[in-house]
Amino acid sequence: MESQNLKSHQELDTVMGTTTRIPRLLSAEGFPEWKYRMEKYIKMKDFKIWRNILKGPIRITTTLANGALVEKGVEDHTDEDFNKVEEQEKALATLTMTLSPDIAQGFREYTSVKSLWEALIEVYEGNEDMKQGHQDMLRQKFNMFNHVLGETLEAQLQRFITLTTEMSSAEIYLSRSEINKKLLNSLPKSWDMNVAVIKKTKDLNRLSLAETMAIIEACDLNDK
Repeated sequence: MESQNLKSHQELDTVMGTTTRIPRLLSAEGFPEWKYRMEKYIKMKDFKIWRNILKGPIRITTTLANGALVEKGVEDHTDEDFNKVEEQEKALATLTMTLSPDIAQGFREYTSVKSLWEALIEVYEGNEDMKQGHQDMLRQKFNMFNHVLGETLEAQLQRFITLTTEMSSAEIYLSRSEINKKLLNSLPKSWDMNVAVIKKTKDLNRLSLAETMAIIEACDLNDK
């Protein structure tokens, strides 16, 4: 059992990433979370990579006697030029290495980190109609969110965190009050008294989701 748990944690670390391990994109379904975590990871590790994603490749040029601007040949590169090239190649390699082999296969034509990043977003986030459809699906899941018979409180709270995180990644923004009320109203009927007390004594417009969950967990401990 211990070895299975260790393997599960290692697999999760591979997907989600850690401070020392880059997040991996393994499937289309995981793209929103990967995109969010990848941006944070890059900015933490080397902001120059993120700068290359935003600005694109820098042309290594020289000015001829007639004033024309032309690409420099590699034989004419200075140490500074090579540093710029190295920075861009490092950025592209970093992003490429986060992709599973199956996904990377379809994006080998892209030769700059900016073009690769934009292609991934275009493919996995889709056009405006696809984005809207995804948002509608998430809103429906939110509206229908409820306790599942036999589900533990911990499992329900984790499901809710996952859903609200997906909604945030899909650029669906709700007020604290909407989120808190939805979670409280989804708790089992045995929680009716606790829910009524929380709503009466707490300002749901100010509480973060984490604070609301902490209150719920404290009530759960007191009831045991």
